[in-house]
Amino acid sequence: MPRNSLISCKLPLGGNRTIRFDVRFVAATNRNLKQMVDEGKFRSDLYYRLHVFPLTVPPLRERKEDIPLLIRYFTQKHAKRMNRPIESIPSAAIEFLTGYEWPGNIRELQNLVERSVILSAGSVLQIALPEIAKTSPPFPRTPRLLEESAERERILRALQETDGKVSGPNGAADRLGLRRTTLQSRMKKLNIERLYR
Repeated sequence: MPRNSLISCKLPLGGNRTIRFDVRFVAATNRNLKQMVDEGKFRSDLYYRLHVFPLTVPPLRERKEDIPLLIRYFTQKHAKRMNRPIESIPSAAIEFLTGYEWPGNIRELQNLVERSVILSAGSVLQIALPEIAKTSPPFPRTPRLLEESAERERILRALQETDGKVSGPNGAADRLGLRRTTLQSRMKKLNIERLYR
């Protein structure tokens, strides 16, 4: 809700001249202030003082085309700040997040991405989905599929970086912190068919 702001400045003690300010107020709210004025819940004089140049920003659920861009932006921002080497975001994760309704708008999206950056161990962003997955039943993908997609991309990237080498020093298993047999098992489960040694 907009609230009255107090502006303070240092004036010379005992000064006798007027010091002029050029101030602009920006107020933001998610409430319908006009309706609140009509209902007597908000001061009309304050409303008309604030209502000089209104900007209406639609909620995130009404501009879904912005979601992939915001996910990438917040990922880069938080990864850089935390010094995390995140280089890719699974397309299935972006698709899932685009289908979510975002009742908390951009703050909710930013918090989710920041939490995901914190929890991601490698170079692929692992989306922390538990709470939003429960509230998005119409969307066909499940958190398990998203996790598998992220794991598949992580394994493929490790294999690419090691030129297909699975075991041994600097092999994909070593890079991923897995035993060779565990990685081979996961590759089989995720249908990763590749010549490896």
